[in-house]
Amino acid sequence: MKAWNNCKDVIYEKAKGFLLTVANRLFLNEIRNEKVKLNFESSSEKNRNDQSPEYLLMEDEFKLKLETAISNLSEKQRTVFLMNRIDKMTFGEIATELDISVKAVEKRMGVALKALKEEVEELKIFKI
Repeated sequence: MKAWNNCKDVIYEKAKGFLLTVANRLFLNEIRNEKVKLNFESSSEKNRNDQSPEYLLMEDEFKLKLETAISNLSEKQRTVFLMNRIDKMTFGEIATELDISVKAVEKRMGVALKALKEEVEELKIFKI
């Protein structure tokens, strides 16, 4: 894609070098990103092991309640929420995928977040 997007700027004789440089940089960026992910995962796992059993139990209960709250969303809201937060899709991509307007995606996401916020606030009231 980068070669296609930059085809008018790349000199024909240097196209091979351009492709090799782009491939090398993309590879190094991917390795750098994986390294950051691994560091984050190992530090979060280390932090989890350092926590008290009571905290870990509360965390697991909270995750279960959050999953239940997500499953209680309407199908449309849940789909938009998961596509945005899990699949990391933008509102525009979601709108294209679902064949709806971006405003409809924003509305569904807003209602979903409001419902989840109310669930979380309810959990805080009961100290769970």
